[in-house]
Amino acid sequence: MVNALIKLNDETNKVLNIVKAQNGLKDKGEAVEFVVHRYLEEPELKTEFVQKIKKIEKQKSIRVKDFEQRYDI
Repeated sequence: MVNALIKLNDETNKVLNIVKAQNGLKDKGEAVEFVVHRYLEEPELKTEFVQKIKKIEKQKSIRVKDFEQRYDI
């Protein structure tokens, strides 16, 4: 394990304290590790996917009262 001395702005310090408290972590080092692991778990969205979703969001939707009946389920 590496020891690191880091400078944090007030906002980052507050966020790490909240992460630490909400997740029962012992210190800010564990909070930093927690945040980094969460970041690594998040998949990056490809530009093509984002554009496709935006295009779909603009399409007109239809109301369905009974999903099973409409799609013969």
